[in-house]
Amino acid sequence: MNPVTLNRYAPERHIKAPTGSDLHCKHWGAEAPMRMLMNNLDPEVAENPAELIVYGGVGRAARDWDSFDQIISALKNLEEDETLLIQSGKPVGVFRTHHQAPRVLIANSNLVPHWATLEHFSELDQRGLMMYGQMTAGSWIYIGSQGIVQGTYETFVELARQHFDGSFEGRWILTAGLGGMGGAQPLAATMSGASLIAVECNMQSIESRLRTRYLDAWADNLDDAIKLVEDAHAGGRAISVGLLGNAADVFPDIAARSSQDPRYLPDVVTDQTSAHDPQAGYLPKG
Repeated sequence: MNPVTLNRYAPERHIKAPTGSDLHCKHWGAEAPMRMLMNNLDPEVAENPAELIVYGGVGRAARDWDSFDQIISALKNLEEDETLLIQSGKPVGVFRTHHQAPRVLIANSNLVPHWATLEHFSELDQRGLMMYGQMTAGSWIYIGSQGIVQGTYETFVELARQHFDGSFEGRWILTAGLGGMGGAQPLAATMSGASLIAVECNMQSIESRLRTRYLDAWADNLDDAIKLVEDAHAGGRAISVGLLGNAADVFPDIAARSSQDPRYLPDVVTDQTSAHDPQAGYLPKG
């Protein structure tokens, strides 16, 4: 495989979608998807905008920065009877269609099943021939953790109904990951009446969830995290706590301690990390 230099890192770029009623494209049919794409890469929205990563480990909004610029340019010049075709984050054509046709058609990460392996996809990705678009990153419709709060809340409420007589009072959930998807769990848990400890290896992710109030508190060791939960329960409250650490280390520690002391035994264990990509979704033990 020949080495390819990809323009995928631009920390100096800060994308903000325009707001208001002024058009920057020729019509609203192109203005809307342009704003959606730009909003996906807003620093207040994307997990790693410098690398075009919106969420989910490596879920990108565009294949590279050159492709991003080409998409914006194409949208600004798109006529009302034309359709822009995007293949895995890269614009590959503008076609004359009709007024009722979609203005943008997007296909992400499509591989013939025989070659649909992580190894083959990674090779194409490294050669700049493909990208992973997640579900809403490459389709430009990501709205942050709020998009999964309701479904997570409903899951927790149903879990309480089936296993805890409908109430999470005095109970706590153990999970890992406070990224774009996992970051919804702390708020969904406290909304459903449960406390939650989320192990997260990235302090910036913890700070982000604290700033947006998806998370109530944080600790840098397990004992302090447990104490925060116990104090909240003593006051009749539920609390969400971000625990700075690696789940690969913390979970076995909790399992070992809970066999001797029930204080460390969670009532529920969940996982919402990027399991589709072990290279980007997990941090090895140690």
